[in-house]
Amino acid sequence: MSSDDWVAWHAPYDDPNSPLARRLQCVQEVVSEWLDRRSAGQRHIVSACAGQGRDLLEVLADRDDVDGVSARLVELDPTNVAAARRLAVAVPEGVEIEIVEADAGQLTAYDGAVPADLVLMCGVFGNISDDDVRRTVASLPMLCATRATVVWTRHRREPDLTPSIRSWFAEAGFMEESFVAPDLDSWSVGVHVFDGEPESLDPHLVMFRFV
Repeated sequence: MSSDDWVAWHAPYDDPNSPLARRLQCVQEVVSEWLDRRSAGQRHIVSACAGQGRDLLEVLADRDDVDGVSARLVELDPTNVAAARRLAVAVPEGVEIEIVEADAGQLTAYDGAVPADLVLMCGVFGNISDDDVRRTVASLPMLCATRATVVWTRHRREPDLTPSIRSWFAEAGFMEESFVAPDLDSWSVGVHVFDGEPESLDPHLVMFRFV
């Protein structure tokens, strides 16, 4: 896709009746509930292919209890990066927000920001090959602290890959906390908790490439 395409992709967020807006609301609810449960010292966040960052930044902007949160949002499209930086202005003081214009498939983009306590992989798995989805899931222990939460999204159009994705998370040492798959829409939101040992970041590894 061109830069204009990736920017236009966000337009349905502004229509509350769109499936994408409903998915965004679901992810934001998960993020808000996660913040409710986490102490100030356990609020390190990374977001891959963050787009305009609405799933995280809008949540942070609406709260007054987010002191100590640190977040790195990784996004390659410069127009979306600029939009995310504008949204970040509304986030309360005491929150450390870093918006990096970089390829989120390259693990070097996360150097210095991991292990994280929350990893957002939203809008990723539907835009990469099945092999890259499996590789990315297997790589997540390099991004996650112990007991970290990973939030991911994926459509369920045939052939539905979500059963395989959920099994790959189990193989990688994650426990499923929830899986939201509404009857009226094709999107899904998975939430998994890392129950394994964090792994050292391999800066040479490429998790995925967008197709």
